Amino acid sequence: MLATLIPFFDKDMKVRAYSLFSQKHNLLLQPSLLGSRKNDGAASVDGLDVIKSIGIDTLSPDSDVFVPVGNIAIFSDVFSPDDPMRNRLTLLFDQAIANDTLYLDRLKEVKSYGYKLAIRKLPVMEFEANRELLSLMDYILLDTKKIDVRKAKIYFGHLHPNIKICAGNIDKQSDFETLREDPSFVLFEGSFYRLPINNGETEVSPLKANYLELLNTVNDNDFELTEAADIISRDTAMVVSLLDMVNHISINSEITSIRHAAAMLGQKELKKWINTAVTKELCTDKPNEITRLSLLRAKFMEQLAPIFGLAVKSSELFLTGLFSVLDLILNLPLEEALQKVNLSQEITDALVYQKGDLAPVYKFLLAYENADWQEISRQVIVMNQTTDAVYDAYITSVQWYKDLFFS
Repeated sequence: MLATLIPFFDKDMKVRAYSLFSQKHNLLLQPSLLGSRKNDGAASVDGLDVIKSIGIDTLSPDSDVFVPVGNIAIFSDVFSPDDPMRNRLTLLFDQAIANDTLYLDRLKEVKSYGYKLAIRKLPVMEFEANRELLSLMDYILLDTKKIDVRKAKIYFGHLHPNIKICAGNIDKQSDFETLREDPSFVLFEGSFYRLPINNGETEVSPLKANYLELLNTVNDNDFELTEAADIISRDTAMVVSLLDMVNHISINSEITSIRHAAAMLGQKELKKWINTAVTKELCTDKPNEITRLSLLRAKFMEQLAPIFGLAVKSSELFLTGLFSVLDLILNLPLEEALQKVNLSQEITDALVYQKGDLAPVYKFLLAYENADWQEISRQVIVMNQTTDAVYDAYITSVQWYKDLFFS
């Protein structure tokens, strides 16, 4: 099993939905599934257990999850009026769904349970033939690279005014900025949010400068606990977070100072906590997906370490993932952003030049995020690993993120 979640934003860059991308089998090892056995397990909804295992409430509040559903799986009994997640699940279909009485009746039924419906990959030439089907949809996902979305909005605004239009596959900030001004589009998807926005500003705010000083301190070899504690003491939010962390591991101990709290954690744990906590603070003025992306990347790369035979470098991989979005956080080119933190050359090489021992794990991470299952499956075979091991690493990372924010 392989699965990942891709975010959808509103015009204010708040995450309003996720789309679940999954693959049950390694098709490179089971090519028969591409042929006569392609419908094996078609009645199941792959990846739905991901949402159940992490808990839908751990995703951005009030966000829906688009779950791809096949034209056989729609008749599965997993969709019921008793499903506690039904009001946040949007069942996502493609052009294979039939516009006939059997399917239309079933769609009306599951919609009456509280599920929302969406469709994607429907060719423009088939809009008219599927008018009744489209009338049931809450969302339509349009690929901005394949469809003239400005013309499409006129069609839907006239014939299906209640359907919400999602503009997908946006890879430029400028395209997003243009589309967000049009009230016809409600959700936006693509890699545009992974690009830094630099309005000519080169100075880092005083608060962020304080955080960067802290990062530089703890990422020095054999840093002094007292020095880190003194920097933490300048920020109330960090102090509260540190004390909360220490209280979890020392219930009956009386903490007498910030230095005392830092000493109780110890150098190794304090370093890991600071890198994680500071990243969260640096992201406070960014879309919450940036925080999620940074922390999930960190933990996922750490979990992938033994799969790549790099267990001894799990800490370095954690930092590689954590700071892979530093350009987004500081609105600077990545190489320039990384110069502001005291990271090893090995981490910088992996992120900027994609070379060195850590780089293959970073490239693997990017392929996974983009649901490039063919590339993931190929690499898994080369490493003599299984997709289940990768999936377990991802789920462990998501559950760690869940515990970090919701425990």
